[in-house]
This record gives sequence, C-alpha cells and structure tokens, in this order.
Amino acid sequence: MVLSRSSSTTYLRLCILSAFGAFAMSANAATDVNVISDSELPQVELDKIVVTATRTPTKTSNVIAQTRVIDQEDLKRFQGQNALDIIKRQPGISHYTNGGPGTTSNFYMRGYDNKQILVLIDGVRYSSISAGGATLSLLPADQIDRIEILYGASGSSIYGSDAIGGVIQVFTKGSNIEKSQVSITAGIGSHNEYLYGASAQLNSGNGTTMSLSASHNETDGINATLPNAYGYNSDDDGFKSDNVSLALTQRINEQWLTGASALYSKSTTDYDDGAANAYSKQENGSAQAFVDWRYMPGSSVKLQYGHSIDKSDNYGSFPGVFDTKQNQVSLVGQHKFQVGQGIYGLEYLNQGLDSTAYTVDDRDVKSAFLGYLLAKNQFDAQANVRFDDNSQYGGETTYNLGGAYHINPNLRAGANYAKGFRAPTFNDLYYPGSGNTNLKPETSDNYEAFVEYDTVLQSTRLTGYHNKVDDLIGYVAKPTPGNPWGGSSENVDRAKIEGITLTSDWVVDSYLFGGSYDYQQAKNASGGASDGNFLAIRPEHKGLVYAGYRLPSLDVRAEYQYVGDYYSGVANTDSQLVDSYGLLNISGNYKLTDNLSMTARLNNIANKKYITLPGYNTDGINFFTSLTYNWF
Repeated sequence: MVLSRSSSTTYLRLCILSAFGAFAMSANAATDVNVISDSELPQVELDKIVVTATRTPTKTSNVIAQTRVIDQEDLKRFQGQNALDIIKRQPGISHYTNGGPGTTSNFYMRGYDNKQILVLIDGVRYSSISAGGATLSLLPADQIDRIEILYGASGSSIYGSDAIGGVIQVFTKGSNIEKSQVSITAGIGSHNEYLYGASAQLNSGNGTTMSLSASHNETDGINATLPNAYGYNSDDDGFKSDNVSLALTQRINEQWLTGASALYSKSTTDYDDGAANAYSKQENGSAQAFVDWRYMPGSSVKLQYGHSIDKSDNYGSFPGVFDTKQNQVSLVGQHKFQVGQGIYGLEYLNQGLDSTAYTVDDRDVKSAFLGYLLAKNQFDAQANVRFDDNSQYGGETTYNLGGAYHINPNLRAGANYAKGFRAPTFNDLYYPGSGNTNLKPETSDNYEAFVEYDTVLQSTRLTGYHNKVDDLIGYVAKPTPGNPWGGSSENVDRAKIEGITLTSDWVVDSYLFGGSYDYQQAKNASGGASDGNFLAIRPEHKGLVYAGYRLPSLDVRAEYQYVGDYYSGVANTDSQLVDSYGLLNISGNYKLTDNLSMTARLNNIANKKYITLPGYNTDGINFFTSLTYNWF
C-alpha cells in the first residue's frame, strides 16, 4: 500500500495519538495495582555527579557555579532531534534558526553569544575557528549519552578561551556501560522524516567495555525563508545526515585505565540564498584517546589526545570551503590532600584552517592551570587560575574564586567571581578586507550569587548574576570612495549583562513537575548611538513549566515554553522586533515488552505561528515517533 504525503501524515498523527492513549491507559492500569515494590518505583537522583565544573567528578551539591545535567532519561525524549533542540529548552539559553534542520543557527547563554561559549565533546574542543562557535544543530541526539552545562565564566580559569559565557560538554555513548546489549531503532516523523540506526554495547566483565552506534536521519524539511527575506525560495529545504559514535575502555588493573572515543557526523543541508538548489555539505565531530593512572584513592593523572573537525563546503551564490581542525594534548592531575583536593594541568592546542581566504591559517596555544576544591563540613570552596599563551596575541591570565555555606542540610548559599576572556576568531583577525591583526581578546568580570534548597522531593535554586564585558569585537564601517562598504573588526563595544534564574524540579511519588524562569537585562554599554539598547536575541523574559508521570515502563511529560519579546539587532528598531511566543510540547516513552520500547514526541501542539529571526520560517505542529528493540 502506498500513501500520499498528506495521507501518510494523517495516518502517522493518528498513530502517535493512539500511542499517547496507550500511555494513558497504562498509567490508569498501574493505579489499580495495590502493592508495588521499591525496586519497581522510578528512581530519580537529584544530587548528580558532574565533571565539567571542576575537571574532576563532583556532586552538584558541592559545585559553586550553576550547572545543569541532561542525562539518558531526558535524552530519550529527543529522538530524531539534535543537540541544539535539547539545549535551547534549558534555563538561561536563547536561540535563533534560519529555517529547518541543519540551517544556520546561533544560541546564547546568560546573554553571551555562542562564540563566547566553549563546547567540548568528551573533553575535546569542538568549534569553528573561522567564524567561532559550535554547530550544535549538526550533533544528533541519538549519539549522545549525556550533556553537562556550566553557566558563567568560571570555566575560563579551567579551560581557557571561549568559556567566557559558559561551557557545554557533550559525552558520547558508551561512557558508562553496565551490561551488554544490542538495539535497533526505526523512527518516522513530520515532513517525511526517517531515522534508522543500531547500537551495540559490550561489557566483558573483565575490564573491557565497547560501544558502537550508527544512524541515518533525513527529512524533506520546511521552507526556510519567508517572502520578504533575502534569497527567498518557496521550496522545502531538506536535510540528511549519517552519524556514528565509538567508545572503547580497558581497565588494566585497579590503577590504570585506558580508552578512546569518537563522534562523527556527515550531513547535507539545503538552504535559500537566491541561487537555485543551494546546499552545504558538512563534516563534524571529534575523537580522543586517554590513559588514566590512579596512584592513590582520590588522586590521579590523565593524559589525553584529542582531535576535532568542523568542515563546511558551500554550493550556492557564495561558494567556499571552511575546514577547521583542532589538535589538543592535555595532562590533567588531581591530588587528594588531608583537607581538600588540588587540580593541575598542562595543555597544548593547535588550531588550523584549510581555506584560501586567509593569510594565516594556524595558531598554537600553550596553557597551564591550578585549582583547589574544598567540600568539608558545611563549607564548599573552589579556586582556579590559568595562563594561556597564544601565538597570535600573547598571554592571558584568568581566575575564579567561589564559596558556599550549608546553612542546614537542605539550605545552601554562595557566591562566585570569575575573570573570563575570548580570543579573536580567524575571521576577526584575517578575513579579507575586514580582518584586524591588532585585535585584543574580549575580557569580562562575572559575579554570581545563589541560594538553593534541596530535599528528597525537590531541588530549587535562585541564581543572580552581574557581568561586565570589555573590548567586545564588532564590525566598524569605514567607507572610502573606492569601497563604500569598507570596514574592519575593532575592539569597540562594551556590554553589561544582569539577570536572575530560578529553577525548581520536583518528584512526588511517580509525578514529576517543575520549571524555570529567566529575567535578563543584556545591554550595550559602549557609550555610542546604541548605548543602553538590548543586545540581539536576548529576551528579557523566558520560562518553561513541565509536568510528567514516570513508572519503570512509562515516562510521559508535557511542557510549555515561553519566550518574551526581543530584538534581532542592537539598533532596537521596530523592524528588528521579534514578538513573544509560547510552545506546548508533549513527549513519552513506553516499554511495550521487556525488549521493545516506543518513543514519541509532539511539538508545537497549538500550531503556533512564530519566528526566531525576521525573514526566516519555523515549523508548525510536528511529530516524531520511533520503536527500539533491545537484545540483552
């Protein structure tokens, strides 16, 4: 039987609604059971372990700066989507997208641009060193095991440049294998979206673990541009990708552990730029290998080599190749003292760019850092200092100091100060006609204070922050008779960013509910014509509320996200105003049998018409559903 696109879409919508009906029936049936053992109840751990905030495993209840963990349970709700789809729903983050999957996008954390946010994959830097920033929209959710978000600039004193606004670390599948299994997944969604993949995980029981995952995803997409946009074309803009991840670890003995991991994605994206059938081919990913020596309890030394790529080959009105490669070697140690723990490290980073557009195509960064962590009795403290020597502009020192006090077992308050910086990109320094080799790094002073209340049932945190950013790099027009559009990159801008973030997550029996709210004032403070204006794509208000029901065989959740008005440019003109919008989504996972499970997601249920950037389209109501079969 062959269905037309409209018929198949209707059929699939009925399927997904039927699936959610099955979820509800299962929930009702579960309430008829009189006795449920503790082992059958959902287990939710609020005090999770993170490594990004300190470069050593640390409980979230001892971390000073605000962190967020998106684990495997959360990621199940994002089948068929990408890392940006996940990140943009988190507190303190705003975004825009130039159309559907794979198209140009940008995200902002606490008012900082994605060029000022460091993205790591398994500890390896991942970004474009030409334009700056990481293309999270090209990292598929089905290849990710977990995501950690570190807010604020404390990451600069641990990781160096580009962490001025925070750090996002993506961990690939296979980092924590408890048992051997093989699974296959097939999914289908709106706009003729198809996904199929397989995953195999092995735990030999004698210290060897291995994981291999591969998937293919494609969709017809949506029409990326609106009629008033440059390059408008009424056709759909499709996207397809092939993705693979690999992880291998070998425990030699109690002291020595070695391993390697890799994530690779190859994709093609259609886009509108005035040329017929314009498209871009991308290759993205990273690989790393390490040796970890634990010479005594709580003390270790880890040697790691990493390599990442970000390549884009454009076929349109402005063809070109931008091939970014980064090679990184790090030696990181931790030593447990009688009181507290010391962290130290050395790093070498080489960044290269294969493109005919630049006169200089590589740079080296040599770094060293020291840190100290304390979690004793009622006190938590963290102090770090780092020095980076960049072959392009010289040295930069960053540091942070933070502390917290447990007023009682459930209530904690603290504060943190961090000095951050961002190195100029290759576009800033060398782009033909506008590059400026005299640029200085952007620098910032970041203050954060918080109070949090944790109990068995809930975790609530109120965070306030105040940031000042100097020497922001911007484009300054310098027209001449021969070139009326001339200009160059300059250290001309300053910004002041203030805000509060409230998060609250509750687990009451099998019910989950909570949400977040952000109030933010991100404004230009350069003293010019735009002084006091809002920075682009930084809404003053943003919030999300959710409610869910979870059992061992069922996890269903509804969420409503609100994004307030914002401007698409710093001039803050009426034409740059983007109206507020709210989106209602529902997702669920249902274990049909011991081996077969179903995942479904329905986005924008109210079919809200909205934009994230003037001239560019967004999707209406859309869905994705998949089946996964596991062999244990």
